Amino acid sequence: MTVHIRMDDRVEADRLEDMAQGVVGKPLDRPDGGRKASGTAPYAMDSLPEGACFGVLVRATITAGRLAGVDSAAVEALPGVRAVIVDARMLRNPAQGMAGKAPVQDPHDIAYFGQPVALVVAGSFEQARHGANALALRLEKTADAVVGPDDAGVEIETPEKKQQASGDLDASMRDAAFSVDQTYTTPVHASAAMEPHASIAEWDGDRLTLHGSYQMLRFNRAELADALGMDEKNVRILSPFVGGGFGSKLGIAPEAVAAAIAAKKLGVPVAVPMSRQQVFEGVMRRSESTQRIRLAAGADGRLTGIGHEALVSNLPGETFSEPVTQATPFLYRGENRVIGHRIARLNRPCAGSVRAPGEAVGVTMLEIAMDELAAVSGIDPVELRLRNIPDEDPTQKIPFSSNKLAEALRTGAARFGWDRRCAEPGQRREGEWLVGMGMASAVRVNMLVESKARVVLSSGGHALVETDMTDIGTGTYAILTQIAAEMLGLPMDRVETRLGDTDLPPGSGSGGSFGAASNGTAVFMACEEIRRMICERFGCETADLTLKDGRAIAGNRSVPLAEVLGGHDLVAEGHAEPGDAEDKVRQATYGSYFAEVGVNAVTGETRVRRMLGVFAAGRILNAKTARSQCLGGMTFGIGMALTEEVFHDPRDGHIVNRDFAEYHLPVNADVPQIDVVLLEERDAWANPLQAKGIGELGICGAAAAVVNAIHNATGVPVRDLPATLDKVIEGLERQGH
Repeated sequence: MTVHIRMDDRVEADRLEDMAQGVVGKPLDRPDGGRKASGTAPYAMDSLPEGACFGVLVRATITAGRLAGVDSAAVEALPGVRAVIVDARMLRNPAQGMAGKAPVQDPHDIAYFGQPVALVVAGSFEQARHGANALALRLEKTADAVVGPDDAGVEIETPEKKQQASGDLDASMRDAAFSVDQTYTTPVHASAAMEPHASIAEWDGDRLTLHGSYQMLRFNRAELADALGMDEKNVRILSPFVGGGFGSKLGIAPEAVAAAIAAKKLGVPVAVPMSRQQVFEGVMRRSESTQRIRLAAGADGRLTGIGHEALVSNLPGETFSEPVTQATPFLYRGENRVIGHRIARLNRPCAGSVRAPGEAVGVTMLEIAMDELAAVSGIDPVELRLRNIPDEDPTQKIPFSSNKLAEALRTGAARFGWDRRCAEPGQRREGEWLVGMGMASAVRVNMLVESKARVVLSSGGHALVETDMTDIGTGTYAILTQIAAEMLGLPMDRVETRLGDTDLPPGSGSGGSFGAASNGTAVFMACEEIRRMICERFGCETADLTLKDGRAIAGNRSVPLAEVLGGHDLVAEGHAEPGDAEDKVRQATYGSYFAEVGVNAVTGETRVRRMLGVFAAGRILNAKTARSQCLGGMTFGIGMALTEEVFHDPRDGHIVNRDFAEYHLPVNADVPQIDVVLLEERDAWANPLQAKGIGELGICGAAAAVVNAIHNATGVPVRDLPATLDKVIEGLERQGH
């Protein structure tokens, strides 16, 4: 039995509020936590079959040109080497998230330095790596490379559908009592997930099984089948545990396709792990951005105009471009608006989704600009934002499904002690350290993606939840288990959740912060149908049924659930999909950040001393995993603000800092004790759970709070991220510190 819901309107009934088990929302441990902590959770390379060979990708050493051939004989003669594979089906870059098809490309055409072009397969990883390093490529330079957005000859696209304008922004800037017109830049970012990409391919006749590290299995299955020219029904992908993704594992990547081709050719399982350096070069990067932001305000600080124009980049032919201005049209008021979007076509690795694509960099720079407006107007930064919260979406003229920004700002200011901030920069000093406070708003669009899940309630009173949804560290195992336990009145230890297998019903996958709400809704709907079946057997109306502690209760009867089932299992499949609701209301999640930093007046070093995030994301399904996601997002923000930057060599575009030694992620010493507050909220427009996404909200503007605190501490405005020592010390010298 399949029960379906399409979100066309608000859901009036808050069913979870009526449940008696009391597990949804609690800060409960992850059911999978023990396996992860003990090292027994199987990740991609932990399922190596006996007799498997290893493959290592060989990468191009030119930036633009063509692979004319390979001199494979010498490598094939090396000890242990089984094959050198060059195949037209191999991918030159990953598929974009939710594509469902492999990228249209000729793998022999070289589009960037480090592009995978061949695979060496051997009996051991070391032998394969040696062969890959020894393989001679015949490469032809056929075109001049364009590796930077400012290079001569760069092709700039201006997609018509991504331009918006209303009113007269130029006039509002001219007539404004206070205004800001500045250019801000952000660098290339890497997803830097803990687990590198890896795939193990094994064939049984015409059926392919792939153990891989992927986020969106129903799409990845279709992409892999498309690349290999086969029916996706003959493809099975297993990703029960994924060691982080942050967007880098949304689409099928070169190592998976190469492993499948090699395994078919050799008739043995083939594992293709990617080194950290290969991951940096061969999977998605977040595009660099150049953003011009214009803000016009009246004497009361109310915005009359907003302009946000961005230049981003990607490979020629790729459809994705960083949606920098995604939240600008609805975050603040202002009747005169310009949204601009341009794309530079570069010979750099493929740009794609990295955690919170769009808002992570766009909201950050908008919030830095808002602080600059606060400074020129003399209005407190919190008050300025409060004055500019619109009553409805200013662009689409539709109501908000909910908007907790004002509450988040006020709650954060009170909890952080914002009233102790010195409004004038550079006034608080502790020895060599200049101390300041900064804040920013948080916002992220909210989405629902089609999802299916199956729930089986066994005759013994245990439940099984099944979907191909993944858990990339976000807590999916916990959340889906909690929803089923709540709806069916079972203790958590009597519910098992199985994930990460394309033989199971297709879920939404992990991305865009839509996973918990989308798959949670599918599980919810399946449980609703099982509750209806229980009522038929128990002889009661659904409104009268209570399920608690493994018992069915109605009227004056309380019977063990196993007795009601009478030896029969109950099975239902839930199916959730988006509908017209997303066009009727503006759905988003909101929050605020507050940070205190110390900036060393001698060295320019910045230390974040304390940080607070306040977030509203509908019903919180698990307070512990939600808080963990916010902590991770804010740590991401600290990295964006102070350290993270991918460097491309201006001569050939190769990535200079392609490992964790040189790509400077924030570590324990960089991250203070972070305080997280989760606001009480319900959003009946979102889904029957009234829950919204929270995984990416924690990063959307977090870096701005740190940068704004630096400005408050020193008087130095930072418009080019990250705020490294050289930039800060130069500003300090100008300030005379």
